[in-house]
Amino acid sequence: MTQKYDITMKNIFSDMADDIMSYFLGLQYTKIDELNIEFARVERRDSDMIFKCTTDKGNVAVHIEFQSENDGKMPYRMLRYSLEIMEKHDLLPYQIVIYIGKDNANMKNSLNYNFGEQNTLDYKYRIINVGDIKYTDVLKTNYYDLYSLLPLMDKNRRKEEGEKYLERCVEAIKDIPLDINKKKDIAFKAEILSGIVYKREVIEKVFSEVMRMFRIEESETYKMIIEKGIEKGIEKGIEKGIERGAKKRKNFNSKEVVKRRYGHRQNSRDYRVVKR
Repeated sequence: MTQKYDITMKNIFSDMADDIMSYFLGLQYTKIDELNIEFARVERRDSDMIFKCTTDKGNVAVHIEFQSENDGKMPYRMLRYSLEIMEKHDLLPYQIVIYIGKDNANMKNSLNYNFGEQNTLDYKYRIINVGDIKYTDVLKTNYYDLYSLLPLMDKNRRKEEGEKYLERCVEAIKDIPLDINKKKDIAFKAEILSGIVYKREVIEKVFSEVMRMFRIEESETYKMIIEKGIEKGIEKGIEKGIERGAKKRKNFNSKEVVKRRYGHRQNSRDYRVVKR
């Protein structure tokens, strides 16, 4: 699977690390440090989150991988990553794939063989399907960073309610008891991630009021994507509209394109997130 929006993923999910580990993993831990591993010998990646943590089983490396589509090679990739982590940091890896795709998750989470007592493999990791998480369950918590994922949650309810469900998500974000700047970031991330499961016209309609209210273009995540991630994003094809433009003309001002899409001309946005 090709890399499509690694830098966007990194910006979106970096602030969610604590809430993801606390809510999704149910892990009792103390985070010590973030490990910057690019898996250079395997495939260059920098969207994953890897943290050195202290747990009741000692120091471990919590490795969180985000997937927006099914990958039949996922077990092989995860095993290679686990070996890289153990080799470079001498830590046992606790690995999780968080699936945020539109379709049902149907990836395997294990590799095994048995050629006798001295030649065996029994490898497993966790897969968490965000679409299986209930909207109401998250709203009962104070894990507010996870509200950015609400548009991708509760798949059955989302399909049944359609646009109405996305409206519920936006209302929930508006009601978060946090300062306006934090709400801006959460709303902007939710807006981008909505593109995985909703059409651009629906997103534009539902988010129009919150855009005016929060002035999303002032959010720190928005600024980070524009100021730090755009050139890299074009190379990897973060955003579908930019990718199309890059094919037509190689030399163009990337920041101006993104500003037109995400800033000063809100009605012309392309919200579709390209899956890697």
